[in-house]
Amino acid sequence: MELRTVNPRSLKFNPNNPRRTKATPEQDAQLVASLRKIGLLQPPVVRPIDNKLIIVAGERRVRCAIKAEMTEIPVLVRDADDGADAVRSFAENIVRAQMGPVDQWRAIEALIGDDWTEEAIAAAFAYPVRFIRRLRLLANIHPTILDHIAKGDMPREEEIRIIAAAALEEQAEIWKRHKPKRGEAATWWDIARPLQKTRLLKQHARFDDDSARRHGIVWEDDLFGPGGEDNLYTTQVDAFFAAQEEWLTANLPQNGVLLTVDQWGRPDLPPRAQRIWSTPGPEDRIGHYLDRRTGEVETVTFRLPPPKTAKAVATKGDGTTAATGNPLPSRPDVTQKGVTMIGDFRTDALHEALQESPADDSVLIGLLVLALAGQNVSVHSPRANSRFDRLAVAGRLIEGGVLTNDVSLLRAAAREMLRSVLSCREGMTSSGMVARIAGDILGADRFLPNMATEEFLSCLSKAAIEQVARAENVLPRDTGKATRAALIGHVGRGTYLLPAARFALTEAERTKLQESLSIASREGLTDEDVDPDEAWNDQAEGTDEPDDTVLDTSNKPSKPNGGADEDERMTPPTMPRHRAAA
Repeated sequence: MELRTVNPRSLKFNPNNPRRTKATPEQDAQLVASLRKIGLLQPPVVRPIDNKLIIVAGERRVRCAIKAEMTEIPVLVRDADDGADAVRSFAENIVRAQMGPVDQWRAIEALIGDDWTEEAIAAAFAYPVRFIRRLRLLANIHPTILDHIAKGDMPREEEIRIIAAAALEEQAEIWKRHKPKRGEAATWWDIARPLQKTRLLKQHARFDDDSARRHGIVWEDDLFGPGGEDNLYTTQVDAFFAAQEEWLTANLPQNGVLLTVDQWGRPDLPPRAQRIWSTPGPEDRIGHYLDRRTGEVETVTFRLPPPKTAKAVATKGDGTTAATGNPLPSRPDVTQKGVTMIGDFRTDALHEALQESPADDSVLIGLLVLALAGQNVSVHSPRANSRFDRLAVAGRLIEGGVLTNDVSLLRAAAREMLRSVLSCREGMTSSGMVARIAGDILGADRFLPNMATEEFLSCLSKAAIEQVARAENVLPRDTGKATRAALIGHVGRGTYLLPAARFALTEAERTKLQESLSIASREGLTDEDVDPDEAWNDQAEGTDEPDDTVLDTSNKPSKPNGGADEDERMTPPTMPRHRAAA
């Protein structure tokens, strides 16, 4: 074998080179920079064939030497062909080991000791200066941890950053607790997590450098952060928030409000305030608060309720108002539990009627329109997995991407979809008046259960149970409990329905519904003038105040199922008052 100096442009590339996939431009640029700075360390291997030198190993080095504008490079010229060139070319690309980060760091530290600068090392190996500085962070890792990393058990960059930012004493303490057994890998996240500190980025700070110095804030550079961005940060959380709040207080806009945050980091809005997601109006307020995770200044738009125009009046002990002398409304006849039970009864009956009662297509179409006007749409259904049920119903109507024209299938799907949507249950799943109207037209009353039970009748006041008993030709007894027992015995195996629990709207409810709908249909009105949901609302406004004047409390029945006491009353279902048009 002979060592010669040749012009790299005179060498011929091997057409049988096993490496067909070229290196990336970045990798070639790194090698070019190294050749220009420190020269060619490993001569390529060549072989003379037909008076030409053919490259056996080192083609990339030759190409990069040409790019580096080198006129001469050393080469090793092998003797006559022994048939092993293909093996040598393959081995030259395969049998190599990448230097690990710890060895790279130690080599860099050795160069620094030989008076190399970080910039010079970066130029020699075509590395970004940040990469060199990032490797040098390993100097901040405890030697025992470094020894383990050097064996090949490498943590992620995020974990290296966290560990390197901690004090050596803290690292030693955590490593002592989480040091892996011989031959096992370390659980790096368990090691890094206790050492992690909250980092607040300078790019999120609204305050200037003078304010930072006044609060004693020192910025550090996150060398593992994205290149080309401001990666300065601080772990001085209290000082950062103090400076940020100082800036926010001094720069609060005219309609701005400084808000606090709750334990989950959400802004605390004023009482009864409504958050606004659209473009704020002139009367809306903008709340400013600090994100407790990032320290950023965030904003939220909200609207305060209009001030009450009617003066509050005090209540006298004789049942009249001090200002007008008008009698107060009577105590509710049905407790909250009773209203809830009625809603459950109605919903079950309505769903059974939707499945069993005859209904032509016009009725079903009308009911679908009513259902989609319900106050619980988008649908909060009382049925479990309602969303998947509705998708399944719709899926039965689709064949090859086309809506089926099978009338019987359409009718069955319409009934099932209505059962999924319509609800009389209390709470967010209630459809309101539309479910009552649907149940009335389908005759759902006949599916209601017997309400002459102790559990339900105990929800009625004494006055109400006496009125019910008289309507059924049952004489009231001395106590509400005795009257209930007499009514239950009178009904026997039959079915009793409380009139207020039937589906049909009362005359008063129909009148108020028409009033609400007529106001809602006026042109030029907005949600500020009338709430469209109120026209269909069927939820009662209740109270839990005791009514000792009309109740028999001397012999209350026990309520093993958590039923309400007789002195807990709620108004029966009525239409809520609409807001008058402006």
